[in-house]
Amino acid sequence: MYNFCTLFDTNYLTRGLALYHSLDAHCNDFHLYIFAFNEKCYDILKDLNLSKVTLISLVEFEDEELLKVKPSRSIAEYCWTSTSSTILYVLEKYKVDSCTYIDADMFFYSSPKPIFDELGDESILITEHRYSPQYNKDLKAGKYCVQFITFKNDDRGLKALRWWRERCLEWCYAKYEDGKFGDQLYLNDWTERFEGVHVLRHLGGGLAAWNIQQYDFVQGSDYITGIEKTTGNKFDVIFYHFHYLRFFKNGEIELGRRTLSQTVFNIFYKPYIKHLETLKEKVLSIDNTFDPHGAVNKPNSWKTPILFLYRNINGVYNIFDKKKFLGS
Repeated sequence: MYNFCTLFDTNYLTRGLALYHSLDAHCNDFHLYIFAFNEKCYDILKDLNLSKVTLISLVEFEDEELLKVKPSRSIAEYCWTSTSSTILYVLEKYKVDSCTYIDADMFFYSSPKPIFDELGDESILITEHRYSPQYNKDLKAGKYCVQFITFKNDDRGLKALRWWRERCLEWCYAKYEDGKFGDQLYLNDWTERFEGVHVLRHLGGGLAAWNIQQYDFVQGSDYITGIEKTTGNKFDVIFYHFHYLRFFKNGEIELGRRTLSQTVFNIFYKPYIKHLETLKEKVLSIDNTFDPHGAVNKPNSWKTPILFLYRNINGVYNIFDKKKFLGS
């Protein structure tokens, strides 16, 4: 069995549900431990009673060390601070052989089995950003992405995991400082610092807006094949990370600050957002007092005509009317 954990609050509720449904569609034997980061999120998930989920509340999860640093962290920073602790909580409490943390805004398109087969006898699996050259942020955001990270419940896995948790408790902020940024830059030297670390080679694990420009795609009835432009190598798409996707209260959406092709829109973003819309209606039938997409007001910076024009001409921002985007 593959054991996964993730964390999110009501702002990412539809994304978290989409993640679960994508795993359920493509992974026969899995269990997902969901850490609900606010009470309303916990209550709705409890009502949904997802069959392959263990639901964990903040009251159950938070320990003295986390509560001590919580007041000094923003909501996002506290989530980053807590990532390593969620994995350790699952390994220690539920005594599973391994646990893989996955970001709530990921979506699976095929089985993750090739990733775990590749890990083999090693104890830790990390994934690279694999930035397209024009979007390289290795120095600030790190070579590796905390999106899909596996630890086995053995000496090598626990040693690295506990070290990471201690560092995140000490410092985990949304800024670059002294070679640190959030929880991610801590991973940069793991292949030298720890034993048993494997860096994923499969190109189908870790597709995202910051690297998607390097690939072409062919979609079949029940699969998506990626083709690396520089080599022609083909691979099965395993998961896409929908980082940057934002919903605005005026009905617009933003798909991030990277150039994305119409093929990428059609294969990845449109079906995903339509799925989120369906899940939104389901959640609202349970509780209609909030927006399960976490929609926000559009920032004032977009109201500057020259800046808005520059961003769109240069492909810096992908901003669309949601209904038109999904209908096109």
